[in-house]
Amino acid sequence: MSSPSFTPLGYDDIDPELRPSLGIALLPVLAVLVFLGIGSAVLQLSPHVPLLWSIIFVGALARYHLGFSWDALAEGLTRGLLMGKQALFIIFVIYAVIATWVSAGTIPALMFFGLDLLTPVIFLPVTALLAGVVAFSIGSSWTTVGTLGVAFVGIGAGLGVPAPMTVGAILSGAYAGDKQSPLSDTTNLAAGVTNTNLFDHIRAMRNSTLLAFSLALVGYAILGLRSQGAIPAGQIAEIQGALAGTYSLSPVVFLPLLVTFGLALKRYPAIPTLIAGVLAGVLTTIVVQGASFTGAWTIFMNGTSPETGSELVNGLLATGGLTGSAWTITVVVAALSLGGLLERTGVLAVLAYHLSNGVASVGGLVAGTGAAAIVTNLLTSQQYMSIVVPGLTLRDVYAEYGLDSEDLSRAIEAAGTPTGALIPWHAGALFMAQATGVPTLAGSFGLAGYAPYYFFGFLSPLILFAIAATGWGLPERTTRTKTAQPAD
Repeated sequence: MSSPSFTPLGYDDIDPELRPSLGIALLPVLAVLVFLGIGSAVLQLSPHVPLLWSIIFVGALARYHLGFSWDALAEGLTRGLLMGKQALFIIFVIYAVIATWVSAGTIPALMFFGLDLLTPVIFLPVTALLAGVVAFSIGSSWTTVGTLGVAFVGIGAGLGVPAPMTVGAILSGAYAGDKQSPLSDTTNLAAGVTNTNLFDHIRAMRNSTLLAFSLALVGYAILGLRSQGAIPAGQIAEIQGALAGTYSLSPVVFLPLLVTFGLALKRYPAIPTLIAGVLAGVLTTIVVQGASFTGAWTIFMNGTSPETGSELVNGLLATGGLTGSAWTITVVVAALSLGGLLERTGVLAVLAYHLSNGVASVGGLVAGTGAAAIVTNLLTSQQYMSIVVPGLTLRDVYAEYGLDSEDLSRAIEAAGTPTGALIPWHAGALFMAQATGVPTLAGSFGLAGYAPYYFFGFLSPLILFAIAATGWGLPERTTRTKTAQPAD
C-alpha cells in the first residue's frame, strides 16, 4: 500500500473562526469511544451502526456548533476515502486471492504438508518466525496474513491449537517483519514524514522490535508447551485424507505463491502483485484442478464451498471471494469517512497541537507521541494517519529537544503500525478477522478473539513507553531550546 496522497490539515491551516477548542475537540473522542463501546460491546451491534452514530455526531457538531458548511463536511468524507483508497483496493483483491488459492490447491497443499512437519509444541513460535520472515521479505503484513496465515490457521486446527492463538502468532510475526522491512509501506511512510533516512529509521527500530518479538516468541513457546499432546485422535489423518481426496496436491499448485512473493521481492507495487497472484490462482485452478474457465472465475467472484467429506476442512476452506469482502469494505468505508471528518474539521490537528505544547520532557514527548499514534488509530481506523498526523505535527518539537528524526519515526511506528490490529473497528483488524475467520475480540475477556494472543501488538508500544520512562537510548536534554506558543 502506498502513502496517503494528501497532507492532513495542520493547526494553522484551520480557519480560527472554525477551529475547535481543546474541549470541543475532545467531545468527538469521547463520543466515538462511547458509541463504539455501547454499540459493539453492550448491544452487540455490527460496527457499522456505532460508526454511523459517530459520523452523525461529528457532522452535527461541526455544522451547527463550529459553523462548517455542508460542502466542507462532504469534502472531509471524500478526504477520508481518499486516504484509505489503497486499503480498500487491497481488501477487495485479498479476498479474491484467498478464494483462488484455495481452489488452486495452494492453501490446501500448505496445510497438508505443514501437518507433517509441525507439532503442537513448536507450532506457535515457528508460525510467528515464518510469518516474520515472509513479511520482512515482501514488506506486507496484510499479504502475509491473507495468504500463508490462512493456511496456518488450518494447520493449527489439525494440531489442536486454538485458532485465536494461531492468529495471534501470525500477526506478531507479520507486523514485526513488516516494521523491519525496507519494502514496507508504513516503514517508508514513517521515514518520509519525519525526514529520516530509511535505513536510519530501520536501525533505530531494530533493538526495540527484536526485544518485543523475542518476548512474544517466549510467550508462544510457553503456550506451545501447554499444547503438548493436544492433537485430537485421528484428526490429522482425517484432514490430510480430505485434502488429498479433493485436490491435486502436486508441486505445481505452489505457482500462485511463487508468482506473488517473487513479484513482491522484486518490489512490484502491492495491487499488481496481488492481481498476478489471483491470475495465477485462476490458471492453476483450471489447469491443475480441472475446473472450467467459467467455474474458476465464479470462484473468484463468489468464493469456495468445498465438499471434502470433513466438516472441519469444509469450514476451514470456505471463502467468500470478491463479493465476500462487502461486509468488511462497508465498515472500512464508514471508519474512513469518520476519520476524514475528524481531520477536515480540525479535531486531529487541535489534539496534536495541544499535545506538542503540553509535553515538558524528552520522556513525556516520546510517550505522548506513542499515545497520539494510538489515539489517532482509534479515531481514524487507519494506520497511515496514525503515522502522518503525529509525524508531521511533532517534527519541530523533537528538534527543539535535540532529538534525532529517527527518534520520532521510531515512536510513531512502534505505536502506530502494530496497534491497529487490536482495535475491532480498525481497517487492519477488520481485514485480519475476516481473512482468518477469527474475531479481534469475542467471549469472556476477549479470549475467543485473537487480540489477547497478539503479543507483539501490546509489547511494541509498551517497550516504547518503557524507553520514555527510563530514557534508554535518548539524549539527556530534558527541556526545549525554545518555548512553544501558548495553547489557546
